[in-house]
Amino acid sequence: MRWINVKRITKTVKKLFIEANTVLSEDIVSALKTAWSLEESASGKHVLEKIIKNAGIACRHKMPICQDTGLAVLFVEIGQDVHIVGGDLRQAIEEGVRQAYADGFLRKSVCDPLTRKNTGDNTPAIIHIDIVEGDHLKIIAMPKGGGSENVSAAKMLTPAVGIDGIKKFVLETVDRAGANPCPPIMVGIGIGGSLEQACILAKKALLRPVGLPNYKDERLAQMENDLYQSINKSGIGPGGLGGRITTLAVNVEMMPCHIASLPVAVNIQCHVARHKELTI
Repeated sequence: MRWINVKRITKTVKKLFIEANTVLSEDIVSALKTAWSLEESASGKHVLEKIIKNAGIACRHKMPICQDTGLAVLFVEIGQDVHIVGGDLRQAIEEGVRQAYADGFLRKSVCDPLTRKNTGDNTPAIIHIDIVEGDHLKIIAMPKGGGSENVSAAKMLTPAVGIDGIKKFVLETVDRAGANPCPPIMVGIGIGGSLEQACILAKKALLRPVGLPNYKDERLAQMENDLYQSINKSGIGPGGLGGRITTLAVNVEMMPCHIASLPVAVNIQCHVARHKELTI
């Protein structure tokens, strides 16, 4: 049995959200540079240049990459041999979010759905917890912006539509999103499970490094490539101003579902695809 104090968890959460909002991951920077080299549109190249420049400024000056510093989403893996001491796990995570958004000067974007009154500290966070083997605690911090989340979608498809029906739903969702999610985008797709599980799978898919296909299932790897090609033929382009590069990656995750169902979720992410992780 390994003991982990909640104070360490709070400190880790704070660090991760500040870093996620100010330091763009190397895989994304590399993908953006590759996109610039492939983009044929002058306006598209200009947008990509500004995106890359902005990321550099944010990193050097420890400033937010985007003014929308996101809803605090976390994926937490707790080893079954870990014992949390000194307080409550969820409260420790929430406190880390509060400190990150206060001390990191990050915009607080959480409000009551009906009154629209801001909670003032960017909580409550969205926390997904999984129990796994081992004695570690893995925390993934994922600030999710409103623009990309607003154009995401989920649908219970008829099983008979098959792969072609799934692709059609994804392409319709991306086309409807247009420039709103700040392309070039990342597209996370969740297939199967239940309605809510498909949505979680889609969001988890966005955590995969850019350009890494689904090696677990050749069908999904092929689907990812097909959708990547189709989306980049849409002409939406960087910033929605037209061009060759509309998406940097399409990632699909899947699990079994009920015989009467075909749940599919599309979680669209803007070009920064912010997330950081640390294992305690």
